[in-house]
Amino acid sequence: MGSLMVVCVENVPPRLRGRLALWLVEVRSGVYVGNYSIRVRNMVWETVLEGLENGNAVMVWGEPNEAGYDFVTAGMNRRIPREMDGVKFISFLPECESDHAGS
Repeated sequence: MGSLMVVCVENVPPRLRGRLALWLVEVRSGVYVGNYSIRVRNMVWETVLEGLENGNAVMVWGEPNEAGYDFVTAGMNRRIPREMDGVKFISFLPECESDHAGS
């Protein structure tokens, strides 16, 4: 039985985006959706990890837990997954001073 999954990518090479478009529907730029088995979901995530280069990605899928979903992330991003009492949430890293240079 399949499960809905969503993959979001930023700053990844065009070849990875093309690969993802083979299996998933790109509903917005960098946002891919599909309904696949765990085995296919794992294969898609391995493809993301292999092609990520300097980009970042998150994959979310339905899961029978309290939240109703689970997720994994890869690459550098201010949003960092944290876990507390078995529940995942997102924490933000502070902005770098260099992010405001030239403002």
